[in-house]
Amino acid sequence: MGNTEIALACLPIGHRAQVVKVGTEGLPRNRLLDLGLVPSTVVEAVRKSPAGDPVAYNIRGAIIALRSEESRLITVRPLA
Repeated sequence: MGNTEIALACLPIGHRAQVVKVGTEGLPRNRLLDLGLVPSTVVEAVRKSPAGDPVAYNIRGAIIALRSEESRLITVRPLA
């Protein structure tokens, strides 16, 4: 997938990426950081809900569901 940075919401199921930045402030940012979404963390898109939102991600061994409004704020670099 190259060195391109994309929103976490665009990461295909089954693919992994490295967090580059969390683009929000205040309590929403703190919540995402508390979930382990800090720069350099590797994240894998595991599965989508039947309706397509939220998406489950493997973050440091924990499966966390994020809605697209949250995952659009996280910039990642896809891993080969």
